[in-house]
Amino acid sequence: MAEDLDKLKSIKSWSADDRPREKMLAKGRQTLTDSELLAIILGSGSPGESAVELSKRILKDHGNNLNELGKISINVLIKKYKGVGEAKAINIIAALELGRRRRDTEAMEKEVITSSRDAFQVLYPILADLPHEEFWVIFCNRANKVIHKQPIGKGGVSSVVADTRLVMRSALEHLASMIILCHNHPSGNLKPSAEDIKLTQKVKEGALLFDIHVSDHIIIGDNTYFSFADEGIL
Repeated sequence: MAEDLDKLKSIKSWSADDRPREKMLAKGRQTLTDSELLAIILGSGSPGESAVELSKRILKDHGNNLNELGKISINVLIKKYKGVGEAKAINIIAALELGRRRRDTEAMEKEVITSSRDAFQVLYPILADLPHEEFWVIFCNRANKVIHKQPIGKGGVSSVVADTRLVMRSALEHLASMIILCHNHPSGNLKPSAEDIKLTQKVKEGALLFDIHVSDHIIIGDNTYFSFADEGIL
């Protein structure tokens, strides 16, 4: 009886249109849901649970949000989900990392910063899935072309400290005419703290001494951002 149940739940017993691989071949990758794509990466489920069902459960535990899933570790996947061994866990993390690197490549191809969205796209692939805060700076020339980007500070889950002197030193080393400050909020709350505002003003005042323009400070959250310049508080 148990074997019959397992067979019924097996993807192989489904119609061809319902099988992720066959569906992709017949209808194209765009027609697959996130859980079906994840099922292909998993390859198989566990006794009593198909790969698609396992994928749905994993995604549900992370709010059906791939950005949240991207923050999970290999060990957590193995320990939390029956049917996910080391090889499957590595496959999942590797696939998510490839997706993030693709976004990074797309961001690098856009060499000129013309808006807060451009700045967000440059650093989002780097900061999106971090469980801690990091402070980065984008350095640009007079044509707003990105000439360098660099981490300045690494903090905890709710704060990060950046040294204004390090920002200025890097700006001078790269002969930057404009800089954009950026850090992430792992919590997803985009509201700038009093410390964020104070640090922005401190860097802005220091940059003026070297005729360097601080054009924005971007706070990155879950697939979105807060721009000091757009909100008129720079």
